[in-house]
This record gives sequence, structure tokens and C-alpha cells, in this order.
Amino acid sequence: MDTQRARGFSRRRFLGGVTLAGTAGLLGLHARRVAAEPPPETTTLKLPKQSTICGAPLFVAEELFKTEGFSDVQFVRKATNTETYEALAAGELHFNQQAIGGTILLQLDAGVPVVVLAGVHVGCYELFATEQVRTVRELKGRTVSLSELRTGRHAFLVTVLKHVGLDPHRDVNVIVQPPTQAMQLLADQQIDAFVGFPPEPQELRAKHIGHVLVNSTLDRPWSHYFCCMLVASREFVRRHPIATKRALRAILKAGNLCALEPERAARLLVDKGYVERHDYALQTLQELPYAKWREYDPEDSVRFYALRLHEAGLIKSTPQKIIAQHTDWRFFNELKQELKG
Repeated sequence: MDTQRARGFSRRRFLGGVTLAGTAGLLGLHARRVAAEPPPETTTLKLPKQSTICGAPLFVAEELFKTEGFSDVQFVRKATNTETYEALAAGELHFNQQAIGGTILLQLDAGVPVVVLAGVHVGCYELFATEQVRTVRELKGRTVSLSELRTGRHAFLVTVLKHVGLDPHRDVNVIVQPPTQAMQLLADQQIDAFVGFPPEPQELRAKHIGHVLVNSTLDRPWSHYFCCMLVASREFVRRHPIATKRALRAILKAGNLCALEPERAARLLVDKGYVERHDYALQTLQELPYAKWREYDPEDSVRFYALRLHEAGLIKSTPQKIIAQHTDWRFFNELKQELKG
């Protein structure tokens, strides 16, 4: 397929092409079942417009949202995570996909009125190091760069260090730098390690900078738990349970599409301006196990990260409190049965 032709794929052609390829059954695209359900209580959906590759299902789902009865799908740009969750709390956004081990748990701990509905995929973060550092334990006394504290990157690093018995507050020198600067410093061996998030790991591999100490997609225990999960405005879920289930169904189907047609999904992300490089987007979509969401337990994922962040002092709430007050698995459990194909 030449580049010009690839750029011509619209969302409608993307979905149509998948259907023509005979994959509708695999995706659980059962029109009769959807039509037999009551219509959504609202036809409007408001989602954050984020420049992240791993958030692809939210964007790929745009046409699927329409098949679920949403005629007005809006993607709203927010500058920061704080603004995004303020908008969710105010009802200005309805859903968001982010790392449970970082931003989501920190926001839940702060009392933001959102609820975790489902897991989307495993993996995202990778810990890179110079050739002088061969194991995580060898990071003791060394410098690790993060783009920001109290984020998914920070939480991942905390879990990695605690897993081998290191104190994340005392044993490692954590510094905050822009990713582009940190990657160059890693190449120059002026820092010892860096926590990467797509497309940074893809770029580091392409440039042969450093090596991977921990890959959350492949390495245990992180590979057994969801990384990115879906949250929703608590008020939206309360007032619009049918719309909530329909929107979640579209997003889970979109995850399947990302797994089955990563080339087309990557081209969509680039054409719509969500990401810049098609090659890095394609590599990320091929690496993340979007289609395996049925195989993981979202509650176990919340418990895993909440326990470690609680032990590290990053959140005050216990895992039990988080699960009891801020999760709702009823829609996810129903869809696991419905979308078997």
C-alpha cells in the first residue's frame, strides 16, 4: 500500500474495511443486539483530546459511538491532567482513559467524583538505563529522570523500585526533565535511567539509546495488570447508565480494532493530528495487547497499584476504600459476556 493511498483512510473507511475483511464477528459487532437495547439517555459524548498513542481506542471509537446512538461526539482539548479531571467533575467531559497507577489513583485519592469502569490495555511504560546499569537494584544511588512527579511514570518507577526492595524516596535520585532532554542525557550517559512513555521507547530503540530494564507490557508483575483504564464522571454514570454501557462497548470494540488493524489505526491517529509519526504509532499499537482486555481483572489492577502507592505514601486511601468508593464493574462484566464474538 503506498503512502498516498494509506493517508486516504477516513474513520468510515477504516471501519468499513475491517467489516469487509470479515472481522465483524470477532469484534462483537452485533447490530441486532444493540438495536434491541433502549436508546442512550443522551446523544452527546464529550471526551478529552489527548496526544497519546495508547489512547487510540477513544479516537478510533468515534464512528462506533455513532452506531451506539451518539450523534454529537466532541473531543475537547485540555492543557493538563488537572484541567481534565476538573472538567470531568463539572460534567464538561464524560470519559477519560489514563494510567490507573498514576493520575487516576491520585485523583481518586483527592476525592474527584469519577468512577473507574474498565481496563483498556496492559503496558505503556518502560524503564531504560545506560549499559552500566544491568539490573534495577543497580539503580541504588543513581539518577533517574521523569517528565513529571505524581504521574503514571512516577507511579511505575515507584512500583519497580519497591518490587526489588529499594526505597523510592531515599535510594534513587529522581529528577524532573522534559523527555527530549532526558533522552539526550541518557545517550550522553549523564543520567543513569529514564522512564519512557510512547513514543519515547520506540524512539530510544530506533536510535539504539540505552537498554530496557523493565517493560510493563512484557515483564511481571506489571504485565498481569491493566495500565490504562477508563474512568467516567460519576454523575454521568448515575444519570445515564444506558449511555455509559453503550459508550464503553464502543471503546472496547475500538480496542479490538486497534489490535486487528494497527496500520489503519496508526494512520488515523496521524491524519487526525493526535500523533506525529506513523512508524512509532504503528509500533506502539502492535506492541500493546488491546484485544486481551477480557483476560485481566480490573479490580486486581486497581488493588495492585493502590497498595503500592499507599505503601509509598503517594496516596492516603487504602485499596479497599478506592475499590469500594470509586469503581463500578457492572458494565464491563456484562460486556465481557456480550462481546465474545
